Amino acid sequence: MPPFTQSSRGLGYADASSEVSTTTIFGRVMFLVGVAIGFLALGTVIGKDLSQGTALLCSFGGLGMLLVASFGGERFRVGTFAIGWLYALALLIGLGLGPAIAYFTANQPAVLTQAAGGTALTVVGMGALGFTLSKDLARWMRPLSILVLIAVGVSIVMLVVGAGGSPILSLVIYAVSALLILVNFNYLRKRASENDVVWLATGIFVSIVNIFLSLLNLFSSR
Repeated sequence: MPPFTQSSRGLGYADASSEVSTTTIFGRVMFLVGVAIGFLALGTVIGKDLSQGTALLCSFGGLGMLLVASFGGERFRVGTFAIGWLYALALLIGLGLGPAIAYFTANQPAVLTQAAGGTALTVVGMGALGFTLSKDLARWMRPLSILVLIAVGVSIVMLVVGAGGSPILSLVIYAVSALLILVNFNYLRKRASENDVVWLATGIFVSIVNIFLSLLNLFSSR
C-alpha cells in the first residue's frame, strides 16, 4: 500500500463514512493538521537547547514514525491511535528542528516570518486550486507521496546539520510538496471518506513542513 494514498476501511467506519459530507471531512482534516502543527511548534520550543546529535536522533525518530504510518496498515490510518501517532511524530520532528529554529529566531527572524508567510500562501493557493479542478488527480498521489517522504528526510537533515543545501534542491522539494498539497485537496473533494481523515492530515502536514523548510533554506541563502 503506497504512503498516504489509500483509505482504510475499519470496523464501525464503513457505514458512517458515506454519510459524512465533504465539508465535515475537510474540517476534521484541517483540525488534525492544525493540532499537529501545534505539536510541531511545541517541540521546537522544548528542543531549542538540544545538541545537534540529539536533534538528529529526534528528527530520524519522527521520520521513522512517518514511514511506519505510511506502511504500517490500518492501525496507523484510522482511529484514535492513528491520531496520537500523528501528534507524536509531529512533536518529534519539532524537537529535531528546535535548535535550528532557535538560531533563526535569534539571528534571522525575518527569514522565519517570510518562510511562514510563503508557506501559508502556498498551502492556501494550492489547496484552493485542488478543490477547484474538476479533473481527478488521485493517480498522482503515489509518486508524489514517495517523493515527499524522501524530501522530508533530506530537508530535516540539511537544516539540522546546517548544511543549507542547494537552492535548486530546495526548489524541487518545494514544488513537489506544493503539488502534493494540490492532489491531497483534490482527493479530499472528490473521493475522501471518514476513513481518509488521518492519512490525508498526515500528508498535508508533511507537505507543509517540507514547504516551510524549503523556503527557510531559500530565504536564508539569499
